[in-house]
Amino acid sequence: MDSKHILVVDDDPGLRELLQEYLSLQGFQVATVSAGNGMDAYLAQHAVDLLVLDLMLPGEDGLTLARRVRAQSDLPIIMLSARGEDIDRIVGLEVGADDYLSKPFNPRELLARIRALLRRNGHHHARKDEAEPDTRHFGPFTLDVDARVLSKHAVTVQLTAGEFNLLRIFIDHPNRVLGRDTIMDMLKGYERSPFDRSIDVRVTRLRRKIEDDPNAPQYIRTVWGEGYLFSPGAAK
Repeated sequence: MDSKHILVVDDDPGLRELLQEYLSLQGFQVATVSAGNGMDAYLAQHAVDLLVLDLMLPGEDGLTLARRVRAQSDLPIIMLSARGEDIDRIVGLEVGADDYLSKPFNPRELLARIRALLRRNGHHHARKDEAEPDTRHFGPFTLDVDARVLSKHAVTVQLTAGEFNLLRIFIDHPNRVLGRDTIMDMLKGYERSPFDRSIDVRVTRLRRKIEDDPNAPQYIRTVWGEGYLFSPGAAK
């Protein structure tokens, strides 16, 4: 069974109780708090593997909290929102959330997303028996796939789980145009909808990390009307 530690931040006591009971039955360690001050206090004292964060909270809202968490770590974040508007999804992804779920939702769907995100993000502490690490190179960058670490000239470039997974897809499919639907299919566990700006937002975030000029990208190029093309041999 899973033994990962999840923190739920939501001001609805009924939902907190439901998620704590349900996720605990699935084998997770679950803690819940109602607001940002409780989140800060808990994270200061405990190691957490994933954060479930409501958008609408008393005091600091979820976007502000997500931005602060992301500035300090790559802790996976799933955002919840009762509004479910496209703009909420965009902003949530822009500040660093890895996934987004609209209320009301089936707890089984949240469970599936939690497991998918942890599965993609959960192997960086493990050691493989192979002597040679799985590393990929492009320009001045090195991606250690096993450790899930990107470095530039031996300096670590901080990536969220979502950014790492997107970069891994591009590196595994170089010099090939990938449509948004194809990328979404490869990013298993994310919400499926006709709204594809979520992919554009993730690409924008990743470009900020690897491009000298994100407005004139060399590695991740837009092919208008088709999708994106990753060129690992772009001169830098």
